[in-house]
Amino acid sequence: MQNDIAYRLILASASPARRALLKSAGIDAEVMVSGVDESGVEAADAYTLCLALARMKARTVAAELPADPGILVLGCDSVLAFEGQVFGKPANAEEAAKRWAMMRGRSGVLHTGHHLTGLVSGRQAESVGTTVVHFADVTDAEIEAYVATDEPLNVAGSFTLDGRGGAFVERIEGDPGNVIGLSLPLLRRLLMEMDVSITSLWRTENRAENRA
Repeated sequence: MQNDIAYRLILASASPARRALLKSAGIDAEVMVSGVDESGVEAADAYTLCLALARMKARTVAAELPADPGILVLGCDSVLAFEGQVFGKPANAEEAAKRWAMMRGRSGVLHTGHHLTGLVSGRQAESVGTTVVHFADVTDAEIEAYVATDEPLNVAGSFTLDGRGGAFVERIEGDPGNVIGLSLPLLRRLLMEMDVSITSLWRTENRAENRA
């Protein structure tokens, strides 16, 4: 493991939830939004799509950064596979409400693509986290109230696990962080593929506490 390098993690995502997950794990990621036009990316299925988008986001940001052996760029993207359909972010409130009318009382599979790239080494690692989500049988009034908060308009699948939408998820099968937008165990494995320990990304005080 290359622990002698001072690593910096650049998160190629505007998602505050992903940044919060990293921060709670002792990693202060810097954010650079890729600006990728997701609407122009096509794929045969949700699994392939989320990984392609994560890869595109990471590579777009990496191309804008100066050469630095300590910089790692992480791209993530989430989509929901529901009965043969692929749900990213809804186009509007009407679409979000329509989705919830279909999803209530049923299950979907949330896929989050993760792509990690090193600026100087050129090494890359990627994978997809998959979590089964079982939705509550919510009422029409609950759907209307939820959509009115605008929360489901800004997230893949039109729901959150760490916000108001959490009350409408009965249970999940898999990593909850993956549903929120980033799987920390998966990130650890990708870092290991690049010979980087996740502990080398921890804030200084976290590493000191770990040695105490």
